Amino acid sequence: MDIRLHRNDLPDEFVASVSSSVAVDTEAMGLLPYRDRLCMAQFCCGNGVCHLVQFDSYAKSRNVVTTLQDNSILKIFHYARFDIAMFHQYLGVMPNNIYCTKIASKLARTYASSHSLRDLCFELLGVEISKAQTCTDWGIDNISEAQLEYAATDVLYLHQLKAKLDTLLHREARYDIARACFAFLPTRVALDLMAGERYDIFAHST
Repeated sequence: MDIRLHRNDLPDEFVASVSSSVAVDTEAMGLLPYRDRLCMAQFCCGNGVCHLVQFDSYAKSRNVVTTLQDNSILKIFHYARFDIAMFHQYLGVMPNNIYCTKIASKLARTYASSHSLRDLCFELLGVEISKAQTCTDWGIDNISEAQLEYAATDVLYLHQLKAKLDTLLHREARYDIARACFAFLPTRVALDLMAGERYDIFAHST
């Protein structure tokens, strides 16, 4: 794994190198977009090179925004609902052309009770990843080596997981419904940012 840390934006050569898909993740101060600021965004093209962008200004992130709003590029997330909410809240961009490994897992692995990135990597790839840095301060200026490795790992395996999950989705004849769910995610996020994640207009209760 090759980890490259950048301040506020992706380098021009990364944008030029992205072809059809990129794995994306975020780190924030917490889980509430209105309260907890976006601290880092991670990108990987499936080649083992992980680009980590640490933010202290959102006004300097032109290449990040360009990558996220390019509809010709498939953006692969794990739990995309949170990540794209953070991007919309802090960078003003709503990514489209999305694939979410968590949604794919919930549709394809209905036999499983857990759909975490750690569980998917272990079952589908035989890889054990550490989540020890999940609850850590991502707002500090000097990110630790352990934090960098954790952040990079969150995008390192997403291309491989997508390939495995696509096989399962096709096997169970659920690929089309998965694609429909992915396409709906920007609308779901807009609803989240409008009224909060706990407000569900599809719920039966009034």
